[in-house]
Amino acid sequence: MKLVIIDTACANLASLKFSLERLGYKAELSRDLKVLESADKLFLPGVGTAAKAMKNLEHFKLIEFIQRTKKPLLGICLGMQILGTFSEELSQKTLGIMPFKTLKFEENENFTLPHMGWNNVKSEDELFKGLNGAYFYFVHSYCVGLNDYTIATCEYCKSFSAAVKKDNFYGVQFHPERSSEAGELLLRNFILL
Repeated sequence: MKLVIIDTACANLASLKFSLERLGYKAELSRDLKVLESADKLFLPGVGTAAKAMKNLEHFKLIEFIQRTKKPLLGICLGMQILGTFSEELSQKTLGIMPFKTLKFEENENFTLPHMGWNNVKSEDELFKGLNGAYFYFVHSYCVGLNDYTIATCEYCKSFSAAVKKDNFYGVQFHPERSSEAGELLLRNFILL
């Protein structure tokens, strides 16, 4: 099983790599198209702004590859958000793989931003096998609303998409690599899909 983490140059890639290695899998970090094309599974992590992520993907000439790949791909946090068409953060056009927009959480005196810490996730999807209601670690101020591609939900001042799926593309808003045993089980589920 060849696992490749797409090097977006805007994520803590080492923690994801170590998390996969703890599961007994070797993961390669790359932005080389030949390496990416030879992968069995792809990971698209991201931390920071959608604008920076898209700029980096354009600079590395990876946008078209990501949009067209038939390999199973898991977008993580910002990596999930850029699977949509648009991010309200700096009004950024994103990859357009799924027709959703990423919007900022509405200001609410009872909830602080970013949404940071552990929260439970509800899902019946195979990606969450053995994990319905499990707690995962979140850090985000922008979210994806519920839509036709939502496969997991979470509550923080409103219901939002904790995970999405379309064809071979999966996305999770939380950080599985920081989510202890639940996160490791989710990564294993994705690898074994």
